[in-house]
Amino acid sequence: MQVTHGLLRPGGGPTALTIGNFDGVHRGHRAMLERVVAGAREHRLPCGVLTFEPHPREFFSAATAPSRLSRLREKLELIAEAGIDRTHVLRFGARLAAMPAERFVEDVLVKGMGVRWLLVGGDFRFGAKRGGDFALLQAAGRRLGFETEAMADVLEGPQRISSSGVRAALAEGKLEAAARLLGRPYSMSGRIAHGAKLGRTLGFPTANIVLRRRPPLSGIYVVEAELEETHRQLKGVASVGRRPTVRENAAPLLEVHLFDWDGDLYGRHLRVTFRHKLRDEEKYDGLDALRAAIARDAAQAKEYFRSHG
Repeated sequence: MQVTHGLLRPGGGPTALTIGNFDGVHRGHRAMLERVVAGAREHRLPCGVLTFEPHPREFFSAATAPSRLSRLREKLELIAEAGIDRTHVLRFGARLAAMPAERFVEDVLVKGMGVRWLLVGGDFRFGAKRGGDFALLQAAGRRLGFETEAMADVLEGPQRISSSGVRAALAEGKLEAAARLLGRPYSMSGRIAHGAKLGRTLGFPTANIVLRRRPPLSGIYVVEAELEETHRQLKGVASVGRRPTVRENAAPLLEVHLFDWDGDLYGRHLRVTFRHKLRDEEKYDGLDALRAAIARDAAQAKEYFRSHG
């Protein structure tokens, strides 16, 4: 898949396109991606995705914006797996936020992306003050020469599958419910960074991934991990949180203790899949109490793997 960033310039070929944030690339998103691939095939066009970075709600209010389900890299990998030919990552800033809906259609969709067939959700809103909707897209399409289709909601029982639904399930520790909405177990990935080496001092060395945005879950988890470079599958126990025993108001961190690994992991890319929640994060009275808690967590995680094959 071709990935482009920055300003769009006229001259791109005709495209079948869909638009969205696609945070988490859940089953509803996947249905939309499958439909745009099918629509592109029907119209003999390449298929494209237009997405945004940062999330628009992060631009308007970072303090109240929802947690991220996936980093940009993870999102692009999942979009590519759906068979998309091209994804353009459009920076969401003041200029885009102030752009009238009609100009967004003409400059971004038609001139920039070469849209000839467009798929959006029925509740899609865009442009300054969210002034554009599906009706405006239909009218613009008739005038500018592209077809528009609205995607029906994808349901899990009576529930509409949405990124907010996945976030709610993860925040409540309901990993199985989140997996049903996603169509896969929830995972996080990133490059392993140097830490304070406290885990090694306590007898439980950890691979640390800095979380630059608020994660959608917290606590202690049974996990499986995969090293990108080797595709080696590893089992472990992980903490997602702010380490209140060690430091007050620390930045969120993913710390993974791997059971069958003894070696240097710094700089390598690790994907961590969450299998079971053991408990919430707690503050302990000193490092001895913290060491004992980690030992219990590791023992419980190993028992989980023994009982679950």
